[in-house]
Amino acid sequence: MTVLCVRFQLPPAREAALPGLLGLLEEFTPVVEALPPDGVLADLRGAERYFGRSAVELASVIRVRALALHGVDCVIGAGPGPMLARVALRDARPGVTCAVPEDAVAEFLANRPVAALPGVGTATSRTLCEYGLDTLGRVAAAPLSTLQRLIGARAGRELHEKANGVDRGRVVPNGVSRSLATERPFPLDELDPDRHRRALLSAAGELGARLRALDKVCGALTLTVRYADRTATTRTRTLREPTAHSAALTRTTYAMYEALGLQRARVRALVLRAESLAPAEQASHQLTFDPVDEKVRRVEEAADRVRAKFGPGAVIPGALAA
Repeated sequence: MTVLCVRFQLPPAREAALPGLLGLLEEFTPVVEALPPDGVLADLRGAERYFGRSAVELASVIRVRALALHGVDCVIGAGPGPMLARVALRDARPGVTCAVPEDAVAEFLANRPVAALPGVGTATSRTLCEYGLDTLGRVAAAPLSTLQRLIGARAGRELHEKANGVDRGRVVPNGVSRSLATERPFPLDELDPDRHRRALLSAAGELGARLRALDKVCGALTLTVRYADRTATTRTRTLREPTAHSAALTRTTYAMYEALGLQRARVRALVLRAESLAPAEQASHQLTFDPVDEKVRRVEEAADRVRAKFGPGAVIPGALAA
């Protein structure tokens, strides 16, 4: 085992604790990749040699330190690579690290649903299941040409490799500070899609205002849906062009939500994160010649000036309607 996938069980409004928890991992290895809002990947190859302990043993130390120093428990999956560690995380429980056996990767994956693989969304899973490819074992045994006809040449090849336990991923160190996030928890587990969308509209508007106040734009959005059973679904989408325009952020957020195909899902919270931040002055804006879009941008600028003068809670008449 060389890679850990850690998910910290952060309570609502404690996402700000993630940088400190990343620092805890960096005491063991510099190869740490944040998976906001509450996750992290860590490559422990060097740490295993330095400390003379396996990654699973180091995982126990990390869990104890997170509890002692931050009061935060965590669940941990371990595997030979980041993809396998993330699959193992699905079976992990507090106090018990789930590890993928290095000599039995194919057996570990065989009976798992295709949706267990990171990056396999609802639409791809549905397509495969319609043809009887509902487990990773069946996908691994299917001819590569069949998978490529169903989901495309590149996607089919990557899925075939992953189902057979081939993990070509690597942990890429990043900085959690290169992102902004906001959370919309519900007082009760929420079933109504209209309320989900209103929460997402509010979250996208807040992120847009915060980005513009910092003179930043974002290149991607990550949506995390947390469910009543404490599981979560995370999707990331790259924007067509870096932006801080609330309407563009809202459109992308809605598209990610719709792509999940949630049916009567009991949602506990929605987390929206703006990724790949860059200075606004370095961003280009493609002219659309759409008078409605330009009007919305002017209203947005006016609302930003009002907030700058009277505080973040201030609004101007007509801003929401626009």
